[in-house]
Amino acid sequence: MQEFTALELSEAQRALLSTLRKCQAIDATKLAKPQRTLLEGRVAALTLALALIERELHGLCGEGAPPSCPL
Repeated sequence: MQEFTALELSEAQRALLSTLRKCQAIDATKLAKPQRTLLEGRVAALTLALALIERELHGLCGEGAPPSCPL
């Protein structure tokens, strides 16, 4: 499996969080059923990816991370 630096993970986290917020801002009630299903799947996948990045960052930086750790 590929290894990533804390900085790379932090940048990916920032980008995914932005995309998640945009998806959550969409009014799903105005979408047709297939688009709503795709949106729900995207939100679930982004949430999962963000949780895994957070877990990896905590593993790299530790609980008492120094200020230089890009959390």
